[in-house]
Amino acid sequence: MNAAFQPTDPSVDHVDQIAFEDLVIGQTAEIRHEVSEEGVRTFAHLTGDTNPIHLSEAYAANTRFGGRIAHGLYTASLISAVLGTKLPGPGAVYLSQTMKFRAPVRLGDVVVTQVEITALDPSRQRATFFCTCSVGDKVVLDGEAQVMVPTRSEIEAELA
Repeated sequence: MNAAFQPTDPSVDHVDQIAFEDLVIGQTAEIRHEVSEEGVRTFAHLTGDTNPIHLSEAYAANTRFGGRIAHGLYTASLISAVLGTKLPGPGAVYLSQTMKFRAPVRLGDVVVTQVEITALDPSRQRATFFCTCSVGDKVVLDGEAQVMVPTRSEIEAELA
């Protein structure tokens, strides 16, 4: 963990490192992200998932979706963005994630990704989050994440 986290891109919005002791059940954080042509193509390139339902309008027009859709894991990766930059933020370690894909996300959609702390386990420094991704008033993905969060003493030791 790096307590002196500095983003390589100054446009990245993040918070300072939050200690486990500062977490509270019910605490929330969110980000908004517009799914773009460039984002879908970059995700396909990075992952190797070149399924034409994501990349070819001609192909996707003949599917049950009637057009291109974003990769499901592109949408799911927005949860990691919230957990790693907002709550709990830098220093958190993503341990697990369950998820249900409830509706497709299309290019141009604005996805609002929100996490809410639902449980805390001090003996293991674990926080449980309910996670949702929504487009407008429709939930497109939801699930639960487990995250390990450093204690205040661990953060202070890193700074020493």
